[in-house]
Amino acid sequence: MTRDKATRREQHTVPGSALTLGSLSRTRWRILLLLAVLAVAAGSLLPSAQANPSARADASTGAVVPPAPKPERIKVEELPLPPTAPSDAKGSCTSDVNPRRTGCIDADWDALQGGGFTRDQRQVAARVTFAGAPAAPDPASVYTGSQLILVRTDGSTFPGGDSWKCLTCGMPDANRQGVTEAADYPMPFADGRRLLAGATVYDCGRYRLASPACTPKRLHGYPIRWNVTADGSGKGGALRELRLHPDQVHLGFSGITTSGARLDQYGYVGRLTFNSAPKAGSPQVPRYDLTKVNRLFDAAPDRQPLRVDPDHPDRLVFDPTVPSVGELRGFSKDGREVTYVGHPAESSNIDVFAAHLTTGKVRRLTSNPEYTDPVDTSPDGRWTVALDTRGSDRQMFMAGMRDVPAVTDLLTTSAVSSVRNNHQRRFFQPYLIDRYGDRGTYQGQRLNAGDSGPGGIADPNWNAGADPQWSPDGTAVMYWQRLVSAPACGGANPLPCPTSTEPGGRHTRLMLARLVDREPARTEKVQELPDDIPWGTRYQPGSPAPVRPYPAQGTYTLPGKSSGKATVAIVWNEARTAVKTVSVRYDKYSADGRTFLGGTESVTRNNPNPTLQKLDWVSDLRQTDATGSVHATKKTSPDGFHLTIDLLETVFDATGTLTTSVGGHTYTQPANGT
Repeated sequence: MTRDKATRREQHTVPGSALTLGSLSRTRWRILLLLAVLAVAAGSLLPSAQANPSARADASTGAVVPPAPKPERIKVEELPLPPTAPSDAKGSCTSDVNPRRTGCIDADWDALQGGGFTRDQRQVAARVTFAGAPAAPDPASVYTGSQLILVRTDGSTFPGGDSWKCLTCGMPDANRQGVTEAADYPMPFADGRRLLAGATVYDCGRYRLASPACTPKRLHGYPIRWNVTADGSGKGGALRELRLHPDQVHLGFSGITTSGARLDQYGYVGRLTFNSAPKAGSPQVPRYDLTKVNRLFDAAPDRQPLRVDPDHPDRLVFDPTVPSVGELRGFSKDGREVTYVGHPAESSNIDVFAAHLTTGKVRRLTSNPEYTDPVDTSPDGRWTVALDTRGSDRQMFMAGMRDVPAVTDLLTTSAVSSVRNNHQRRFFQPYLIDRYGDRGTYQGQRLNAGDSGPGGIADPNWNAGADPQWSPDGTAVMYWQRLVSAPACGGANPLPCPTSTEPGGRHTRLMLARLVDREPARTEKVQELPDDIPWGTRYQPGSPAPVRPYPAQGTYTLPGKSSGKATVAIVWNEARTAVKTVSVRYDKYSADGRTFLGGTESVTRNNPNPTLQKLDWVSDLRQTDATGSVHATKKTSPDGFHLTIDLLETVFDATGTLTTSVGGHTYTQPANGT
């Protein structure tokens, strides 16, 4: 039975919905209290965690870290979408399903991706998949396939009565020359007339996208080309995860390369330059060229997070304050910082960092042991909304032990990241975190706490997809969700598939979380990004991607920041193209002088193909306090833990076990295929 629409559209969290001691079970209370003891400053990245998070000075920076914010009231509502097509069959979207004949969307798990707000925040952009359209020449035949729409956020409608407007349905082919079908992460420009979606800029000339005058016949799509050849020939480089810089003239993106039979990724920033009549490269149609491109990476060995100490060649230095941009995730609203996923600050703990684009100074936005990836920072720079697996315990069997230096992560990061999903079962939920990050008992406030029943705003079978987006005034957050779908449930998978309560059995929904007590925030003045990033490298078309410089084969000592040491053995493969094995022995290793790490850990990685990771992992770690009492352990079964996972499919498959115990609570790995 479909849930009552009024109930579904508007629900409130309560002040106690923040992830604090008052909302946790006794066991969880003990775990977080222990994490408060174990968490420690990592350079300028993370304030030292304390059980009682009151105003204090950070020991490493001297900056005052305020008390954790109090939970705030949040109202969550579901934004309206086109009716759901009864099937994919041509003509199934009848006038009975949609009396206005303005299309139906597919019920599939991948039929929606939410995007950014227009500047007046009356609309959000989205990419949807239409289905069931009648055959041409029926006027409704244009509502088919992947299209871009605007959705009202204020309860009003567009002329014609719909709460949504299709921007691209019926665009003439002449208006989309060279444009690919990919339309991910749709992001309106501040001028209201243009929209970035995939590697395309859609432009409605002198008309705003939301205006009735902006019709598909007036809209033009211009492809974005990144030149990667010395002579300017060819179709250009592959762009992924495109993010518009707030200055509206620069673009951030990620590029994948293959190094030593494995995938690697770098973040880039370039200037968008309109080329009305290109003479070289394809497509030779009006397009945007990326010029003055910077790779956000310095290949110098002394600019790596884990590196050999130049003054002591037998020692390693671990410094997560070095910018280490892997996948670019976006920019602060003032344009000064880039957000990214890079080398972890703690072993197996995948967090998001921000690096100042001029100084290179890094701060850590999240530090919970679970996985964070998609984030957006607020207009005033004081908050982050993060999609995180925290609360699911998905990653805790690997990351639950804190303050382990990210050494074996030379080999494990890609595989550890891939455990976050089970293909079409995701574990992300949206969390509100202040600028100073997770600390002590404060682990953010879940935006959609509340009804966890079938179809409720906190239903665990509904999980968020990238990216969340702040409204321009900082009083609301858009996020979108997908319902667990086969083959991640049902059939061979022992977990049952839930029944969708959405109209027409839709497996996607578009959500808006209103921060009801907030006053509109003012964005700091945006500074245009310089064309040269001091800590990056100007990209030269035709040049090969760099190979990340890892320590040479050998045995090293890694001194603890406070005391103790780790002995690290690094072994390269026979071809000397990649690190194959990293082994570590900890001897009273301490970063904070309060907790001490002992034991051994070793990981060997094989790559049958660039996306397939095979890890042979042996761990026997223990963490104690000054009295020798054991706080945490991380152990594999006697035959080790052997993980096989494809970075694209993200289906967990392992033999043996890896188990982490913290404060008497034991975290185990997920079952294969789940």
